[in-house]
Amino acid sequence: MRKSQTIALYGVLTALALVFGYIESVLPVFVFVPGMKLGLSNILVVFALYRLGDKSAMAINLIRIVISSMLFGNVVSLIYSLAGGMLSTIVMIILKHINVFNIVTVSVVGGICHNVGQIIAAAILMSTSAIMYYLAVLWISGMVFGALIGLLAGVIVRRIPYKLTGGGL
Repeated sequence: MRKSQTIALYGVLTALALVFGYIESVLPVFVFVPGMKLGLSNILVVFALYRLGDKSAMAINLIRIVISSMLFGNVVSLIYSLAGGMLSTIVMIILKHINVFNIVTVSVVGGICHNVGQIIAAAILMSTSAIMYYLAVLWISGMVFGALIGLLAGVIVRRIPYKLTGGGL
């Protein structure tokens, strides 16, 4: 695949992740716990991990986080998103390479790690460990929504048997 095609593909996947994130932000909240989200944009990150590779998944997620924070957030939301998003992506990459876990399990652990990263960032920014109690609630949401994201990403990965050949970013 030529470099221009690779960049265009990354752009399309990043744009889709941004659209999914925006859709999620305007959906009525079905839960009564602040900060709980579905993580729809992670469908594209998990897809990229399994079909395009580690560097591609990391790049797409990083670009999505930065652009999303610039469009819809602020510096604090950028810090939380980077902490959660990068931790979850790194852990998902490691689990995928262990080659024992299926895509749903990788996504569930990624969802949990996303919440852990955000809680750690919050504890540092607020200079308190009292926020850690909130992790129990977010742990459950990470498992539930991570499983849903993993199931959806698994369907897409099976239906789009595309593998990036040659390089990438």
